[in-house]
Amino acid sequence: MCQHETKYCPRCKSVFECKPGNVVQCQCYGIALTNELRIYIEQRYNDCLCGNCLEYLSVELNLFKEKYIFR
Repeated sequence: MCQHETKYCPRCKSVFECKPGNVVQCQCYGIALTNELRIYIEQRYNDCLCGNCLEYLSVELNLFKEKYIFR
């Protein structure tokens, strides 16, 4: 049986269901986590984030790179 866990997003405090036993149905499935994005997130948070925050941080990182790196 798949294990599901109710978690609180450390960034926005929303409740979401983490599904490590069935990743294909997890809310984070399909979000492209590059190594760069993983490092960016790991430096700021210790636990899983909700899908909305993962998407937001992906955009935030890209905007940061555009502004400061790819000038």
